[in-house]
Amino acid sequence: MRKEPKPSPTESPLLFEMDPVPLEETLTALGGIPLVVQAFRSLGLPQSVKDHVRVKERERGDDEATLVESFVILNAAGGGECPEDFNRVREDAGLAEMLGHELPSPAAALQFLYAFHQEAKIAEAQQRRLPGEIAYIPEETAPLEGLGRVNRDLVQRCGERCPEQRIATVDQDATIIASRKREAKLTYEGERGYQPMLAVWAETGLVLADEFRDGNVPTMREPLNVAQAAFAALPGTVREYYCRGDSACHEKGLVNWLRNEKRPGGPQGRIGFALSARLSEALHAAIQAVPEAEWQGYGDPQGEEIRACADVPFVPGEKAEKKDTQPLRYVAIRIRKPQGERFDDGSRVRHFAVLSNRWELPAAALIAWHREKAGTMELVHDVIKNELGGGVLPSKYFAANAAWVRLAVIAHNVLTALKRLALPADLLTARPKRLRFLFFPMPGRLVHHARRLLLRVFGVAERMAAYREGLQLLPLPT
Repeated sequence: MRKEPKPSPTESPLLFEMDPVPLEETLTALGGIPLVVQAFRSLGLPQSVKDHVRVKERERGDDEATLVESFVILNAAGGGECPEDFNRVREDAGLAEMLGHELPSPAAALQFLYAFHQEAKIAEAQQRRLPGEIAYIPEETAPLEGLGRVNRDLVQRCGERCPEQRIATVDQDATIIASRKREAKLTYEGERGYQPMLAVWAETGLVLADEFRDGNVPTMREPLNVAQAAFAALPGTVREYYCRGDSACHEKGLVNWLRNEKRPGGPQGRIGFALSARLSEALHAAIQAVPEAEWQGYGDPQGEEIRACADVPFVPGEKAEKKDTQPLRYVAIRIRKPQGERFDDGSRVRHFAVLSNRWELPAAALIAWHREKAGTMELVHDVIKNELGGGVLPSKYFAANAAWVRLAVIAHNVLTALKRLALPADLLTARPKRLRFLFFPMPGRLVHHARRLLLRVFGVAERMAAYREGLQLLPLPT
């Protein structure tokens, strides 16, 4: 006789009943979050917040350092998308006992964000607009500027603990954060939102500086401010400086500042740079005049496009170019399709260009080095918007949203410092979601014994050893 198939476990009822009596032990589902807090405190950020961020008018409630630390915890625990998500983390009684403080209520968190906004700054920026201008960039309020100094302290202290990192390449780019708020402006893509600009230390992944902007602000508007803040954030251990950017960085003020080895408000000496060049008619004509013999193939020769590059003898007469300095190097990129096929716009050839002061690299190597910025910036933008809280803005107030994004940036940098300073080397490139999977949601029980609070976590021995070693590698400031 044919045997009946063995029933699947999925066809059976669950093998337990819910006990209506709540557990009286103190448990936590976030036993790994103290690693993040240890990194925050080890970098001296509580004192930095105390020195630079003052928004509270009364002694009641959490101090500024506790609030900033709480936002970092919210981002690390799950990338909370709104202040209401604090309620979910507040449910973990064991977490508060480990940290020594509760996390703020959503109302207190929102009130903290509101304190960064001053309507007068918006009015001042609107008055500074030239006739016919619509877009503007408000000056940062004192609390928001102070929060930027906290991030600068974070970067410098992390860099000081990695003195072997003596090269700094600053990658700079903006990103769009979509928003349906009435106050959000239309971006160049036709959707409402905001367009913050970030600068990243490519060798470490740390965000050096950020500037929150309305969606209608052109990306080429005043990029020098972000660049200066980025280079000012680098630690004194850095000895070589580089910069990469897209065409938004091909702007008079920034280009001249990078070329000036006695630049004000920045490191002295050479900064090697490569920027996507805006293709003026004169530059385009110079590219088309390059002899065929001077074009060299680069990239994958088996790809769907035929790519070639060549140096272009071009000295523009634009105001952005100072005639008393060494001419910049222009490297052209030519893209064609096999068999003379046309692109979607009907053209047979596409041209791009890179301007640089790096003459020591072959043209193909310069293009490859410049293109590396895309991997850096796209990764950081993706993490901050989609794995931390930066992608959903909580308020109608401009500076409150700017503070929310900057707090996400600080959380990103704390996690980056944690990986560099205290976690196993194979986690150096781990994204926040990976850290959440491996470390942060460790279930644990809190035990009071001999006047000590002990955390007993349930986890693999290897991860528990890495946890303990990580805490030891993150000493608190003395």
